[in-house]
Amino acid sequence: MTATRPDPRLSPTQTAAGLRPPGRPGAPGGPGIAARLDLTGPQGARLRAALVPVQRICPDFLPIQVLRQSGRSLLVAGTAGRMPVVAKCLLDHSPEWVKRFRHEVAAYRAFVRHRPPARVPRLVAADPESGCLVLERMPGRVAALQRHPVEGPTRADLRAALGAFCRINLWRPPPGIFDAPIDYTAAVSHYHRLGLLTDRDRGDLQKLLHGIACAPWQFCHGDALLQNVLLSPSGPVLIDWEHAGWYLPGYDLAVLWSVLGDEPVARRQISQLAQTSGPASRDAFLVNLMLVLTREIRSYETAVQRTMNGASAAPGGGEAGEEQRLLLRRLHDDCGVARRAVRAAVGTR
Repeated sequence: MTATRPDPRLSPTQTAAGLRPPGRPGAPGGPGIAARLDLTGPQGARLRAALVPVQRICPDFLPIQVLRQSGRSLLVAGTAGRMPVVAKCLLDHSPEWVKRFRHEVAAYRAFVRHRPPARVPRLVAADPESGCLVLERMPGRVAALQRHPVEGPTRADLRAALGAFCRINLWRPPPGIFDAPIDYTAAVSHYHRLGLLTDRDRGDLQKLLHGIACAPWQFCHGDALLQNVLLSPSGPVLIDWEHAGWYLPGYDLAVLWSVLGDEPVARRQISQLAQTSGPASRDAFLVNLMLVLTREIRSYETAVQRTMNGASAAPGGGEAGEEQRLLLRRLHDDCGVARRAVRAAVGTR
């Protein structure tokens, strides 16, 4: 991981990104605006370093609160003038995450000229080279706090999220702006080599792909999780566009289906919606579903293994590991359901 070197002129008593002392008279938000930011010690130094490029591209940015921090990115709420904003800073500068971050920046820049049919945060400033992005902070609550929510959404929340993703799927942005993030044939072969797909799985998916080779592709959000839906008073807002692009029809529906394991009614609704355009849309949805579930299984198998290796050193690691194992068991069951549906679809061709 690489990080921007902190400006030696800044002291730990200054705000993150450091060009304003806390509580400066007239600053948006009033006195003590940075009180919720711990800027002391090594952690504070890393925070200031991460936010220096944000201050460079958005001089009015005043940080207020760290919303989320992982090994890959940092999300900080603040203001730019009188506008509430969120700054996203890339911490993991490995090629894969740099590519994703640049893709997300490109998506928000495209939305400036070509507004999608669902609400998205407005771009304030961005610098993909240094890995920082400043967006309008939208009001509202997130539809789910976890990737695989323990408690399912209400009917109204699911209807709002599903409606937003479906409107995006009907959108046709101008050509040349977005690419196709998945090479389906290569993905099937890759998961087969890893042992996650059987010989029959590979053959069945290849048959479905051959049958829908001429089907028109669909613009998708690419990461249609309830975590990426803000439910605001004026309607749902979609965030985190790092996977946006052209997919076989039904990719967003497949992602949403995969994370609603305890919601059979919602899953049935999604499956019915995926088949409304006939056998081709059904087959595309099933191909997407098999690949999404296989990816989730691989991800959580890695997480379980990592947790088992570090359980003795991590407080609560056993409980977290058990939750992951239960989720992994459910994902394998879901993959069995999808596998049977794929075989049935192949039998109708």
